[in-house]
Amino acid sequence: MLYYLFEYLEKQFQFPGASLFGFLTFRAAMAVILSLLISTIYGKRIIEFLRKKQVGETIRDLGLEGQVEKAGTPTMGGIIIILATLLPVLLIAKLENIYIILLIITTLWMGTIGFIDDYIKKFKNDKEGLKGKFKVLGQVGLGLIVGLTLYFHDDVTIKEELPLQQQQELLAENPNIPEAQLFDVAEKSTKTTIPFVKNNEFDYSNLITWISPDLENYAWIIFVLVSIIIVTAVSNGANLTDGIDGLAAGTSAIVVLTLGIFAWVSGNIIFSKYLNIMYIPQVEEITIYIAAFVGALVGFLWYNAYPAQVFMGDTGSLTIGGIIAVIAIAVRKEWLIPVLCGIFLAENLSVMLQVSYFKYTKKKYGEGRRIFKMSPLHHHYQKSGYHESKIVTRFWIVGILLAIISIVTLKIR
Repeated sequence: MLYYLFEYLEKQFQFPGASLFGFLTFRAAMAVILSLLISTIYGKRIIEFLRKKQVGETIRDLGLEGQVEKAGTPTMGGIIIILATLLPVLLIAKLENIYIILLIITTLWMGTIGFIDDYIKKFKNDKEGLKGKFKVLGQVGLGLIVGLTLYFHDDVTIKEELPLQQQQELLAENPNIPEAQLFDVAEKSTKTTIPFVKNNEFDYSNLITWISPDLENYAWIIFVLVSIIIVTAVSNGANLTDGIDGLAAGTSAIVVLTLGIFAWVSGNIIFSKYLNIMYIPQVEEITIYIAAFVGALVGFLWYNAYPAQVFMGDTGSLTIGGIIAVIAIAVRKEWLIPVLCGIFLAENLSVMLQVSYFKYTKKKYGEGRRIFKMSPLHHHYQKSGYHESKIVTRFWIVGILLAIISIVTLKIR
């Protein structure tokens, strides 16, 4: 809203300083500052409100060190992250941008599912919360909305560089030709990016056009299915990672900041050409959302770091995973998720392996056996005697390493 106000003041009155809102970097900085202030200042009030309403975490005795002391700690703290993200976005971002609209829908959608889950756990005295099938249904529903919107909406396009020979001819005619004229017209596409390979663009339509070229019109089905899988997997991964103080929030901040770099360079025609990556018009506006989201996560860490004064609950973890998934799909970097979100992947795999191996050995030997002392993976290290602060710090370090590797894929192929 402030963006439109200052845009009007600039056009009509040349108001001093109003032109700053036309710069993406300035608005991103404002988004970070606002979200940090909201999450730290008003976060404390929200925690007090949750404490008064006795929205405390019910801890199951898993035999983990320091576990009993956490009983009664306010949960549903994901509300802090959601509010601290949405308020700066509504004030500073271009609200007509389809990517911003999609991320706002994602935040509210997944936040609602998580809130219902937390509400059932606390106020209905049901430790299981929202049934798994309803969670998955909600995740599939969001994946469907995201996939269909990104495929069919007119503003979701990409631009590809003109053939090298044609570029050389244009440069020979006019050496000062603008970068934009070295790109083809904007077009809808099902292309995405595959990391670590030379020709790193892959078109989902290729999965079916080898059968018949006429099937290209049905490529949207493949794209939507991939969107559903990514949204479901990442939101569940974030949910499983939220098990000890500061782990999910800190890890997610690293992931989202990295995606912000991808969004910025992918939406900038000069950087896109220099890095030889896909240029996605209008996607740079996601940087504003990411800036607000990172600020909200870091501000939440103020209260969630060990010893935690508040837990995010499913209200936060499911929302975080959904947002990360949608950003990755929007900037066409969803196949980088196994690397960038390696912590989420390890947490997911540890649970899947543990459950599968237990069932297999119980059926074969009559007694279930385990690979890990406990799953998800961070609990295995707790059982091994590591303090949760050390586990969180080391997971963050691994997350930073994975983020650097992901950024390096911009040039290493």
